[in-house]
Amino acid sequence: MPPKFKRHLNDDDVTGSVKSERRNLLEDDSDEEEDFFLRGPSGPRFGPRNDKIKHVQNQVDEVIDVMQENITKVIERGERLDELQDKSESLSDNATAFSNRSKQLRRQMWWRGCKIKAIMALAAAILLLMIIILIVVKYHT
Repeated sequence: MPPKFKRHLNDDDVTGSVKSERRNLLEDDSDEEEDFFLRGPSGPRFGPRNDKIKHVQNQVDEVIDVMQENITKVIERGERLDELQDKSESLSDNATAFSNRSKQLRRQMWWRGCKIKAIMALAAAILLLMIIILIVVKYHT
């Protein structure tokens, strides 16, 4: 029969548990640096050393604020560039459509001009033919 699964596990049952890791790191064989990072500073809270730490921490906080602002600006710039790229693609598509439509319209107007010229030439030929026929009929009679 397969083993049953436990519904509630404690730190000893889970090897990746944060509490068990902390307990393992804070055992008797740990050194001062590990203790400093896990527990924090254990010295006096006030004094020239703490002022230097506060000063450095303030500088780090300022740098973090500046970097966060820079990241925000870069993200906003990227969004604006995306919008600009979309608009330029749309404009390019519209320009292509305009070019195609203008070529089509130019062809239509050229054919219309040709038709008008053909009709005028035909009308002139008919008029000239009628004049010639009238002259011929008048001189033969």
